[in-house]
Amino acid sequence: MKSAKYRVLSLSAFLLGLAALPIAAAPASDPNEVDISLVIATDVSYSVDENENRFQREGAIAAFRSPELIQAIKSGSLGRIAVTYLDFSSYASNRVVVNWQIVHDKESAEAFADILAGARRTHGVQTSISSGIEIGAKLLEASPYKAARRVIDVSGDGPNNDGRLVDGVRDEVIAKGIVINGLPIVTEQDKFDVYYLEDLDRYYAGCVIGGPGAFLQVANGFEDLARAVRRKLILEISGLQPEPRQTGIIRVAANVARPAPKKGTVYERGCDIGERMRYGAGPARGR
Repeated sequence: MKSAKYRVLSLSAFLLGLAALPIAAAPASDPNEVDISLVIATDVSYSVDENENRFQREGAIAAFRSPELIQAIKSGSLGRIAVTYLDFSSYASNRVVVNWQIVHDKESAEAFADILAGARRTHGVQTSISSGIEIGAKLLEASPYKAARRVIDVSGDGPNNDGRLVDGVRDEVIAKGIVINGLPIVTEQDKFDVYYLEDLDRYYAGCVIGGPGAFLQVANGFEDLARAVRRKLILEISGLQPEPRQTGIIRVAANVARPAPKKGTVYERGCDIGERMRYGAGPARGR
């Protein structure tokens, strides 16, 4: 597989930069105004077992309990964000686990983490990334909060295989000014799964993410999620993004966040690959 070098700012460099920024107090005149409205959309399909589900939840919980994430939030122009947490699988299984919460300091971040830690597990079967994005967009559009940036953060370990085709939904959503970022979980532990893609990061780059400044953060296995989720959230909340030396769809190391590919980038195996894996080589469903 081809490779390329990226100029990547380390997480420590991000945090040093954030610490140097002045922390602005949010104006009391409009409590519904935030720096970013963020939907965290997490795959809970059948391929995600009990242990893997725990890694996903605990990764987000640990991120919101980290001082670095709180510093990133406080460093925004308003110093607060709105965030909600969504589990997705098939349409019937999708569930909002934590509804919209304002996070602006240690106490509110801990409160969000506590709600998430106490929530029951969501059980799903198929993987409908498209429905997760659709619901994420509806949550953003119905949100009571006004945000300079609206972002859906999608994580998962396989391709879309249920509902509408994911690239069509992606295009509709980014046309509304919503950015979709991705956290593909690339692990050989799933290699015997019928929906396993060894180049899942390329699939996410070509079929899932989109919008200005969109990027990927690869997690090498579920055990890597705590680090990957924390780093990705800090990037999103801070409005920072990696800058490539060259463009293209490539595999990168787990500690590298990859920028969005060029407009028009195509996943060569087709964005309906998950549907073809499920139904055979015939036409994909859900068009």
